[in-house]
Amino acid sequence: MSTNDFYLRVYEVVKQIPYGRVTSYGSIAKVLGTPRSSRTVGYAMNAAHNDPEVPAHRVVNRNGVLTGKHHFPGTNLMQQLLESEGQIIEEDQIKNFKETYWDPLEELGLQE
Repeated sequence: MSTNDFYLRVYEVVKQIPYGRVTSYGSIAKVLGTPRSSRTVGYAMNAAHNDPEVPAHRVVNRNGVLTGKHHFPGTNLMQQLLESEGQIIEEDQIKNFKETYWDPLEELGLQE
């Protein structure tokens, strides 16, 4: 599978994350059957930040930290987008992460 094909598969999952919810790079990698490719999911998110159809701001690390924030234009765009959807951010971390976490394996009916 080419990198481009993998990125497209990542984007299809990310497009399904509901407004006000977030998921992690690792959860996306897992649902795609490549649990060790979290970093590559991150690269896909970096490449998607200019595509308005891919809500890349809803993908954070496994602890709810906004690790991809530097790839968004402006000073705090990722945080502003998340806060506009009801997320509470303190020191670059989502405080209500457990409550708003969206598990693609569970939500897409793909439980292992």
